[in-house]
Amino acid sequence: MDSSLIQKSGKARLILENGQEFSGFSFGSEHSVAGEVVFNTGMTGYPETFTDPSYRGQILILTYPLLGNYGVPSEKRENKFPVHFESDKAQLGGLLISDYSFQYSHWNAARSLAEWLKIHKIPALYGIDTRQVTKILREKGTMLGKIELDSQAVDFYDPNRENLVSEVSIAKPQLYGTGSTKIALIDCGCKINIIRSLVQRGVQVWRVPWDYDLNKDTFDGLVISNGPGDPKMCRQTILQIRQTIARNIPVFGICLGHQLLALAAGANTYKLKYGHRSQNQPVIEINTKRCLITSQNHGFAVDNHSLPREWNAWFVNLNDQTNEGIMHTSGRFRSVQFHPEASPGPVDADYLFDDFLKVVGI
Repeated sequence: MDSSLIQKSGKARLILENGQEFSGFSFGSEHSVAGEVVFNTGMTGYPETFTDPSYRGQILILTYPLLGNYGVPSEKRENKFPVHFESDKAQLGGLLISDYSFQYSHWNAARSLAEWLKIHKIPALYGIDTRQVTKILREKGTMLGKIELDSQAVDFYDPNRENLVSEVSIAKPQLYGTGSTKIALIDCGCKINIIRSLVQRGVQVWRVPWDYDLNKDTFDGLVISNGPGDPKMCRQTILQIRQTIARNIPVFGICLGHQLLALAAGANTYKLKYGHRSQNQPVIEINTKRCLITSQNHGFAVDNHSLPREWNAWFVNLNDQTNEGIMHTSGRFRSVQFHPEASPGPVDADYLFDDFLKVVGI
């Protein structure tokens, strides 16, 4: 039990940009923070969620009412990767929940959620009326907000005005796996399970920074990872994708990578009212009518009406009919808005890695 938390957790508040305030109790890092307030309706998988770089700059509301009951796993590593997390650290700006479990129990737990959040300097509040805040965001749309502790005032901050990808991408190329097929991976804030999913299929993964010049190298296929923020901030990445397409090298984009491929092809993207963040988003493959339950985390989408000739919508979201995938008529360039690597979430879409590698020639 985090007995010290019971004694020391102080009152704090969430302030939305529309002026509404919600009181809570601090159980994370003791400092104020500002960002974009978003909600996730998933019921499990918070260690993977909190380490997803796509949450950079965001204050995350979890609608599931109880958090912390199974603690946080160890930071064990295998083959260069953290076993239980999607990156090397917590990535979200702040956390808002309804109820925090001061007791945790799990065979794999190494420490409490509160201890882990403090180590990674993430402010967090419990006692927040998450249902009411989520209703506000669904009705009014995603908005800016801030967690303020005591007299530590901060200004509102819009992370989408920044190039967040440059903050979460690696600094220099890294190589994984030993296969004869070389897949270049543009790291826009890549989840570890994307790399793991490729390496497990016997390919060599060459992970490069978001603005790396791919023209000087040879590779068999290109994967564009997930990541945070507005895709239009990544002009260098869009240029590299466009040049790779011109070289007729197969391309597969995931989440932000999907939006970047669309922009490289000449399509447009736009901001959703409140995004898709959960592990139960239903999508349907347009040609086959095959339905998948998918893990998603994004605030922007591809405009179907802006797709150029020779590009077709591939998947559609069954909740709001927004675009969930595109494919070139050649079949060599494709992308999906959801996460086939899951982690957390269902693995219905895992086969898409196999389909892409078939296009590559494996």
